[in-house]
Amino acid sequence: MRRFIALLLCVFATMALAEARVRRYKWDVKYEFKSPDCYKKLVITINGKSPGPSILAQQGDTVVVEVTNGLVTENLAIHWHGIRQIGSPWSDGTEGVTQCPILPGDTFTYRFVVDRPGTYLYHAHYGMQRVAGLYGSIRVSPPDGVAEPFAYDYDRSIILNDWYHKSTYEQAVGLSSNPFVWVGEPESLLIQGKGKFNCSKLSSPTLDPAACNATSPECSPYVLTVIPGKTYRLRISSLTSLSALSFQIEGHNMTIVEADGHYVEPIEVQNLFIYSGETYSILFKTDQEPSRNYWITTNIVGRDATTKTPPGLAVLNYYPNHPKRAPPTNAPAGPIWNDTAPRRAQSLAIKARQGYIHTPPPKSDRVIVFLNTQNKIDGYVRWSVNNVSFTLPHTPYLVALKDNLHHVFDQRPPPDLLHDFKNYDIYSVANNKNATSSNAIYRLKFNTTVDIILQNANTMTVNNSETHPWHLHGHDFWVLGYGTGKFDPDNDPKKYNLANPIMKNTVPVHPYGWTALRFVADNPGAWLFHCHIDSHFYMGMGVVFEEGVDRVGKLPPEIMGCGETKGFKKP
Repeated sequence: MRRFIALLLCVFATMALAEARVRRYKWDVKYEFKSPDCYKKLVITINGKSPGPSILAQQGDTVVVEVTNGLVTENLAIHWHGIRQIGSPWSDGTEGVTQCPILPGDTFTYRFVVDRPGTYLYHAHYGMQRVAGLYGSIRVSPPDGVAEPFAYDYDRSIILNDWYHKSTYEQAVGLSSNPFVWVGEPESLLIQGKGKFNCSKLSSPTLDPAACNATSPECSPYVLTVIPGKTYRLRISSLTSLSALSFQIEGHNMTIVEADGHYVEPIEVQNLFIYSGETYSILFKTDQEPSRNYWITTNIVGRDATTKTPPGLAVLNYYPNHPKRAPPTNAPAGPIWNDTAPRRAQSLAIKARQGYIHTPPPKSDRVIVFLNTQNKIDGYVRWSVNNVSFTLPHTPYLVALKDNLHHVFDQRPPPDLLHDFKNYDIYSVANNKNATSSNAIYRLKFNTTVDIILQNANTMTVNNSETHPWHLHGHDFWVLGYGTGKFDPDNDPKKYNLANPIMKNTVPVHPYGWTALRFVADNPGAWLFHCHIDSHFYMGMGVVFEEGVDRVGKLPPEIMGCGETKGFKKP
């Protein structure tokens, strides 16, 4: 009997090894002239494409991506958004936090395990390079023989993005200038890398007559071809640099079934609200009149961009209709841009699916309240958290912490709560005279439970509070609740959802509202937590958490080579 059991164990071990595969990718990253919305500009491509190649893997697989930086004059780093990097914190791809950047001409290999099924992303994480087009999808399927809690016939993915004609350099210089120059609203919205800019609206004449070509095939609408009478799973991701979006398919209801890699109690919607860094899976049936095509649309919400940014348009093509046949109707209008009620309602409605609930710890060991503030420091406009505007050090935190380089970043702990939070008026333009910049970090005791309260307030513009999508590296968190107005530490925690909260890695904080999160600090490393709006993070809206760095294994030399890396010499 023992020999039989031993034989079974060997068989199961062999099966596990056979199922876990290594998925290898070789990427060349460089600038190319592209016209994704008909306007020609420099775009960062991967193997000549933007969006880049999709990574397809199965739970338990190891993904190996060999990245060669061909940008000539720019450094590079790529973040694997939603992948927790358990046991491989140096592969998170966050310049200044987990690695030194990849220098022009160099090759860097990322290696990590995809430990859960779901929909994830990758994108540039150096400066504001994400704005220039370096992004793509990661799709992880369950192990063989494991069924998902919903059925569908076909699986498709699309990424939504906003698109600017100004280069990342122009945008970054404006944000760093005094007087301040805001990036403005995007020129267009892209659906799977395709949009449409009205070339007649060019603000200044150009010497290149081909700079904007409305007939370019590069900017023909994206076409999603479907077969009538089927059920489709559509994985929708947002990597906008600024905009919150709504998404709809003309004439078709959508059922939300997954969010950020976690199964959702099914919710039927006509508009899906999605924020930068979020991923959703929706199911829809191709049960409409099959002799015509339908519009797929995305619109900006939360910002008054209606006269500046046209809707993003794609075509749902019912086979065998011609894919270039335009739908016979006008594209449906999007929701009212400043109506926050339906957006809050969707956030509140998303719950973990029965049978897939991961119950959070009943209480936390530490509560940190992050007040999102906008202020000026020495005349420069900054975004801050508790009046501290975040800056990256020259030596990555992971290296500095592991090698005890205490002098390379500020050792004083940043505040868990704004000193006058109790009296802070979130509805007024605050005179934040005590605002500072710092590269200090939050040190979390390993394996403790941490609550984060994200509190929104007024900006430096009267009667204005913005939507902020916050993303946590290295973790998923439970979303315990959302609220309007100012967080009440005595009463609001009593309303937390501890029964079936959804787990996510990115979550919105709505205007003049708060969002409560809980996570366990059980992944050794240094992890960024930041607003996923590129310009906001660039202007200081982020923090870094350290937990259990003493448990991190030997750091690979490839992540070093900048700042002070203790006498490191590149091989």
